[in-house]
Amino acid sequence: MKVVEELRYLVLAIQREGNRQLAAELRPLGITPSQAEVLRVLRDHGPLTLNALGGLLVCETGNSPSRLVDRLVAQGLVKRGIDKIDRRYLALSLTPQGRALHRRIITAENRLHRTMDDRLAGQALDETISTLRSLADAFPTGAALARRRGPALAHQEN
Repeated sequence: MKVVEELRYLVLAIQREGNRQLAAELRPLGITPSQAEVLRVLRDHGPLTLNALGGLLVCETGNSPSRLVDRLVAQGLVKRGIDKIDRRYLALSLTPQGRALHRRIITAENRLHRTMDDRLAGQALDETISTLRSLADAFPTGAALARRRGPALAHQEN
């Protein structure tokens, strides 16, 4: 097996296991990891237009996560309003119920992150993260993650 092939499969294996564990943590909350990501992005960066939200998501490709948002609106977790900057657009934000659920999502994510921290104790992660960023930044989902880090932080870390 080529080194780059093993890297690809290792990333896939870690992603799938992490997503499986996060899904198990979120199941009692009645949401999926993708829905949790939308709520997290809206809480951290909202209100956002649908296209702006799509540009910050890793779970969805493209700039229009409309079906995902529609489900969250139907659940009463996200509301649509008029964008303050350009009234032609809708702005998405969390409802009070969405903000309350967001706090529970953070708790679930923190449990997963503690497990990962425990397994990675003593490992030098800076070089690993730098390597993964250089590869991820070549793809739209990596660019979305860089935008979530923020312009100053994203520039500083590259």
